[in-house]
Amino acid sequence: MSHKEIDRLETIQAVTRKHLTQKEAARRLELSVRQIKRLVRRYRTDGAVGLISRHRGRPANNAIKQTIREAVMALVREHYHDFGPTLACEKLVEHHGHALSPETLRQWMIAEGLWQSKGRKQARIHQRRARRPCMGDLVQIDGSPHDWFEGRGPRCTLIVFIDDATSKLMALRFAPTETTRVYMETLQAYLAEHGRPVALYSDKHSIFRVNHPDREGELTQFSRALKTRLSKFFSGMGHRG
Repeated sequence: MSHKEIDRLETIQAVTRKHLTQKEAARRLELSVRQIKRLVRRYRTDGAVGLISRHRGRPANNAIKQTIREAVMALVREHYHDFGPTLACEKLVEHHGHALSPETLRQWMIAEGLWQSKGRKQARIHQRRARRPCMGDLVQIDGSPHDWFEGRGPRCTLIVFIDDATSKLMALRFAPTETTRVYMETLQAYLAEHGRPVALYSDKHSIFRVNHPDREGELTQFSRALKTRLSKFFSGMGHRG
């Protein structure tokens, strides 16, 4: 028996001998009085054996059999070795009927050398950026690929323009993928309805930034379009894309 189980046995024995109240036993073992009553009944019926954890020697209820893990990892190595854990999970469900959490698959892929853990970075305290005070001061633009139609249509990307001051969705558009053209079309619709924003804010997608150290400062097609074909909308305005 473990130290914890010995302590439990001694406490329940003290209760049965009326050396300890059920309430005191509950406080000592950090259990409820109802649980203490159940342990007392089990002790009187089965003796000390009745107090040994019934989970000992059993696999956890949520443990996934090794054979399933091996089958899943074989599929990942063959078909999805260059996928991230989240997308690989979606493919495993869609095409192979294996449903598991992205975190479980992430740990398996790390163990197999198919995914590199980013590691834990030292926590830093960042001052939260204050929102812009007025609507139209800053518009955040982004694309979100997802199975938006839940299997009733092809996977696609939702292009969204969000006002920073109000969190209001200013423009939405479904597209097969993120492209310069679809962002420009969405921007044209935004400008026609709301006018020009003071600034745009985007992530580091290659549509908006050249992510190569040897090409630092080079403009993307989207940035060039803003400076040329859409200059009439942005004259006198600073763009941060």
